[in-house]
Amino acid sequence: MRHIAGVTVDAFTVLAEPSRRRILDRLRRAESSVGELVDALGMSQPAVSKHLRVLRDAGLVTCRTAAQRRIYRVDVAPLRAVDDWLGPYRSMWTAHLDALERHLDSQE
Repeated sequence: MRHIAGVTVDAFTVLAEPSRRRILDRLRRAESSVGELVDALGMSQPAVSKHLRVLRDAGLVTCRTAAQRRIYRVDVAPLRAVDDWLGPYRSMWTAHLDALERHLDSQE
């Protein structure tokens, strides 16, 4: 498995899918069962289950069993690694936008 700055390439591939990002956004707010995700996101149960399996295989979510339900939640460690990798790019964009703002202010 390839890594970029300690982050598996799988994490980037998994995060590229909009439905998976929606699931992660929901799980960021509260751990949820498949049924709760289906209701909240308006997706079919098979689609939610498929995306959760991919997210779990990539290590981005964990699952626990409560009675007959599986409860999913975000695992922050892989996402922290993605955020760490993105940090220098965030700083670069902030610097460029600040420079653009100064330039535009000087034109007024």
